[in-house]
Amino acid sequence: MKPIPQVQKYMSTTPINVDKNTNLLVAAKMMKEHDIRHLPVTYDGKLEGILSSTDINLIRTIHGAEIDKLLVRDCFTANPDTVQANALIDSVMTHMAANKFGCMPVLDNGKLVGIFTWVDALKAASDLLHTRLK
Repeated sequence: MKPIPQVQKYMSTTPINVDKNTNLLVAAKMMKEHDIRHLPVTYDGKLEGILSSTDINLIRTIHGAEIDKLLVRDCFTANPDTVQANALIDSVMTHMAANKFGCMPVLDNGKLVGIFTWVDALKAASDLLHTRLK
């Protein structure tokens, strides 16, 4: 039996991130430009949280909210669960599913080195099914 792979095999490396003091409209445009749904939020080089497209869409539904007048820090999820690059993929996928997380930032010695999203999890599951069931 093959060993269970680590998150680093499937994570998106060098994730695009955003400073928490960035204008929310700028962050939304970054997501659209790069076709991504999650932005790690940083401040002074450290991970502070996650901004998702769902967060932005929720803000857009609030009557009177002006997305161009808000900052990322006004609506991101602070202190997200994180994972180490060497974590086994099965435990990370189980944790994400149990908590309904769309992504988990990947840290190495406290530094953001990647992001593992549900799309990465689906690619991993597909890969593992094809290689282990043949």
